[in-house]
Amino acid sequence: MIVIGADAHKRSHMLAAVDAGTGVLVAELEITADEDGHRRALRWARALATERVWAIEDCRGLTGRLEQELLGAAERVVRVPPKLMGVSRRGERQAGKSDQIDARAIARAVLREGLERFPAAFLDERALEIRLLCDHREDLVAERTRVINRLRWHLLDLCPELEASIPSRHLDRPRTLERIARRLRALERSARVRVAAELVRRVRELTRRVDELERELAALVRIHRPVLLAETGCGPMTAAILIGHTAGAERFPSDGHFARLAGVAPVPVSSGRRHRHRLHRGGDRQLNKALHIIAITRARLDPETRAYLQRKHAEGKTTAEALRCLKRHLARRFHRLLALPPNRAPRRDPIGGSAPIPMPCLT
Repeated sequence: MIVIGADAHKRSHMLAAVDAGTGVLVAELEITADEDGHRRALRWARALATERVWAIEDCRGLTGRLEQELLGAAERVVRVPPKLMGVSRRGERQAGKSDQIDARAIARAVLREGLERFPAAFLDERALEIRLLCDHREDLVAERTRVINRLRWHLLDLCPELEASIPSRHLDRPRTLERIARRLRALERSARVRVAAELVRRVRELTRRVDELERELAALVRIHRPVLLAETGCGPMTAAILIGHTAGAERFPSDGHFARLAGVAPVPVSSGRRHRHRLHRGGDRQLNKALHIIAITRARLDPETRAYLQRKHAEGKTTAEALRCLKRHLARRFHRLLALPPNRAPRRDPIGGSAPIPMPCLT
């Protein structure tokens, strides 16, 4: 068997085939990042070995089309985190950095860690649509925040008493914006006043578009994964993050792999007679954020979750450690929900449900 590492770029991809048994380089090929190049890569790979795995660096803005071609041809494809590829490259005997070195490092990272530890590539068009809209909404929210900050600085010079009277996080509200616009219309039309009025219009436009995207995402989530919305603490935007950033729960062999992607699987840091785990700071931080939102909301609203956290406090856990235990449990729960067929009802959990399921604490 061979493992083919792919280092992707905008115009070209570098491929390196490595023997799975020895780690020795078998062959290399550079292809163009188009359909002709992808077909050429398939012919090249099939001539090298009958059993092969494609290891592609997980940067889907560059590798999406290549993944589609390979999966459409029934090839086995796994995704390699860029961070892991960097670690593997530092272990190469050849110093420096090049496309060839990167492609070999990707393949050898898979051999070193084991194929079963990497999520398989999975095409979920609905999840991709939700991910794109969710990311676009986040960009618009960030742009609105920048505009609001600039508007506040102008108001501080023009109407300091008005700026001081506006609470934090209220500058995107229609009533507040109308109040600011009325005050600006009463002032002399200086350059600063004109700029502030334009910023008010821009905040209104961005808020309207953000609201439209939220309604669209809520409708898509209700169609794609309505079971998520029945979970305490999981609103439409949180569910959209879970769907979009998971990109198909079927690609994870177990909930532990999903928890590792979400950054909620604790890392062992034992030494000698001291056995403990620490917070894992890697993984997809958006997934981690979504699980954190659900955890703190359940801690506030759900009696069973509060009782669980109290038990962890009684065991000597701090509030942060208890939340980490809860987030690891939630990763198990939501991995199951995301992997369910769309019309199948979920099995109940002990937190927010009735059937007892063992919950070992790993932190």
